Amino acid sequence: MTSHRYPKLHNAMWPGLVGKGSPGAEPAIDLDTMLDLTAQASVDGTRFDGVDLFLFEPHVSIDASDADLSRLADKIRSKGFVVGSLVAPVWPPTGGGSAMGSEDDRRNFLTQVRKACAIGRKLRDIGVRPYGVVRIDSATGPGEWAKDPDGNTRRIAETFREACDIAAGYGERLAAEGEICWGGMHSWKRMVQLLELVDRPKTIGFQADMAHTLLFTMGYNAPEDRLLPADYDWKDGAHLDAALRMVTNALRPWTIDFHVAQNDATVFGSGTHDKTGRHCLPADPNGKLDVVRHAAFWMRDERGEPTRAFEHVCWDGCMFPNATMMQRSTWNDVLRLLIDVRNAHGWDARAPATV
Repeated sequence: MTSHRYPKLHNAMWPGLVGKGSPGAEPAIDLDTMLDLTAQASVDGTRFDGVDLFLFEPHVSIDASDADLSRLADKIRSKGFVVGSLVAPVWPPTGGGSAMGSEDDRRNFLTQVRKACAIGRKLRDIGVRPYGVVRIDSATGPGEWAKDPDGNTRRIAETFREACDIAAGYGERLAAEGEICWGGMHSWKRMVQLLELVDRPKTIGFQADMAHTLLFTMGYNAPEDRLLPADYDWKDGAHLDAALRMVTNALRPWTIDFHVAQNDATVFGSGTHDKTGRHCLPADPNGKLDVVRHAAFWMRDERGEPTRAFEHVCWDGCMFPNATMMQRSTWNDVLRLLIDVRNAHGWDARAPATV
């Protein structure tokens, strides 16, 4: 059964694509299989309520026709699901371009935002998408951004403002995902600066992913903004809490989309400016977050009351081996964690919690 409680519980479909399908990598997991795995998960009668989608083939084409989207909606409804947030393919390899790049780059970026917002509105009109945002980022790395920090930040903000104009025309909101691999968004301070510079709080907000925001505290790609020392002892929970509290206090007012996730405080990638956070399974012994407790930092305000700032939460777990993703137990464990997060901090959570 699905629940009448909020926030609703969603599973992301893009872990079937991210890091998959390229030469030397494992094959992609198709959307039908990801939907089946999600539908099979159940914990004491509670199931996932919906899915979040990446608008990229082979899952969902950014150029999908109305007939394609009707078939997609029927498929998702047949599993008892709704659609929530959508990821716009704004990066150069997926047809987009850098938000601080050339006029062609920026035009390609905005074209992908426009197509994603059109799909979002169509899915709402069909009746399969009652909530959710369109996710974007700067589609450029910190290395390129660092060549002209102030100028590039202004350029990204200009592009994001144009994206806001597009989104507003479709009745959509945009969420920028703070992640250390995106230039101008690679530190908590820079993320706040960018959102303030865009200055469209009704249209653009922040997408918090617990795995990525943990790395904000460590200063990867932005050592000047680190909050934990280089030799930080992870047994010192109070210091971690203080650092996370500083990040969440700054970004919570902007947060309109939320990913529950675990992180082991390591990064992967090549070179100084290509690294990004590594998601972990809920019970990974190397995980540095107390996920349920630390979710409160995002889901409750400074008085300890639930913010009710988003209607669903989504599990994000990219880069897991296909063998792990094909196990039913993986998704039962994920669902159980999401249920625990909602029970602790959902819209109808009674007892205030210290944040």
